[in-house]
Amino acid sequence: MPNDTNLTGRLRAVLFDMDGVLFDSMKNHAYAWSHAMTDFGLHMEPEEVYMNEGRTGNGTINLLAQRHWGRNATDEEVQKIYDAKSALFNTLPEPLPMSGALELLRKVQAQGLTRVIVTGSATHALLDRVNAAFPGIFAPELMVTAFDVCHGKPNPEPYLMGLRKAKIDASEAIVVENAPLGIQAARAAGIFTIAVNTGPLKDEVLLEAGANLVLPSMQYLADHWHEIYEQLK
Repeated sequence: MPNDTNLTGRLRAVLFDMDGVLFDSMKNHAYAWSHAMTDFGLHMEPEEVYMNEGRTGNGTINLLAQRHWGRNATDEEVQKIYDAKSALFNTLPEPLPMSGALELLRKVQAQGLTRVIVTGSATHALLDRVNAAFPGIFAPELMVTAFDVCHGKPNPEPYLMGLRKAKIDASEAIVVENAPLGIQAARAAGIFTIAVNTGPLKDEVLLEAGANLVLPSMQYLADHWHEIYEQLK
């Protein structure tokens, strides 16, 4: 188990990132971002997409714009670039639920724990997609998206918003994340964070970001949930 923790209260909720945690979608995002950017004179390696997962689309675009143009993108440029990325993403095969995700969610639900989604996504059809893959698991009022916050990950605002929506304290929750920026956001919000390494990054990257515990997959977390839950208690 980790050598530090903020889980000092009774566990009441689990906050889940979406891409790379609930859906095996990060390879599509990596492809879409890295390929769409080249049409605008911007360059982004696929691995950099994983490192910056969790930023809002605006934040990701301006990260590249500052590097290549020496300035932030205008609102019009942001919209055009994000539309191009989204259009390419939508041509790719529909991402499947992450192996072990539904099994884990059912176990969490059976224990009476509140389930919250905290994602940087700005997709309007998000709720339909989540309900189709995980029926009856998430309530619409317990989802935090890019539309709910001013600052994306690694700012703690998304996870602080998740706590507010669940009406709980940081000491009563855990986060399941897969990305360095998401881990930083969750830890900055004071929440115990489990990282599932579902991408190409090394475990050390997730630990350095602040993860309390790093596991190899969502399936592993699902298989060992009751054991981990008892240790967390």
